[in-house]
Amino acid sequence: MYFDRNVLLLKVGQIYNIFFVSQTRPHNSHLFFTFGKKLIMFPKIIKLILALVSIAYALFLISDDYIGNGILLLLLAGMFILLYFKNELIFLAFLRLRKQDFVGTEKWLQRIPNIEQNLVKKQQGYYHYLFGIIESQKNLTQAEKHFKTAMKLGLSMNHDMAMAKMSLAGIYLQKRRKREAQLLLTEAKKLDKHGMLTGQMKLIQQQMKKI
Repeated sequence: MYFDRNVLLLKVGQIYNIFFVSQTRPHNSHLFFTFGKKLIMFPKIIKLILALVSIAYALFLISDDYIGNGILLLLLAGMFILLYFKNELIFLAFLRLRKQDFVGTEKWLQRIPNIEQNLVKKQQGYYHYLFGIIESQKNLTQAEKHFKTAMKLGLSMNHDMAMAKMSLAGIYLQKRRKREAQLLLTEAKKLDKHGMLTGQMKLIQQQMKKI
């Protein structure tokens, strides 16, 4: 069986253009398909299917001695798997948050429709975690709901879970729920194994003594 490497590269390029060329435009920064003028985000299951199809075809090519082509498709499959577990918009929202751009962070998050369909469980947790940080600047009740949901769904890193618990403790303290705040702060200390949040926790403890 003859398979032209250039043909494969052309098809991979076409796939890249369909899925990612839109990233250069401000309003299309993630996987979309188009119906007329309406852009719709790819559900996470579509990413998984694309990854499986790419892996299957890559293995077929490798078994047929087209090793280079197969490796190229395996890399493409790896990209789809990464986007399945690590949503690109959550990543971009984190980048805005690192710059203290809360408005920009919220804009990226708002571009994720139907989070249950488009995000895996822990990415849903980070979605609510980020919204909790945003809302803590303006609406403590909403921030409390988001942090609780994030903790329930789970977060990948202990530091992030510690941050969520500490932030919720701060909210409870402002609402004069001292006992619940102390409990969460104790749990946050256990998770913060590298002491990255020690300074902020001390401030909360100082405020707690005043109540």
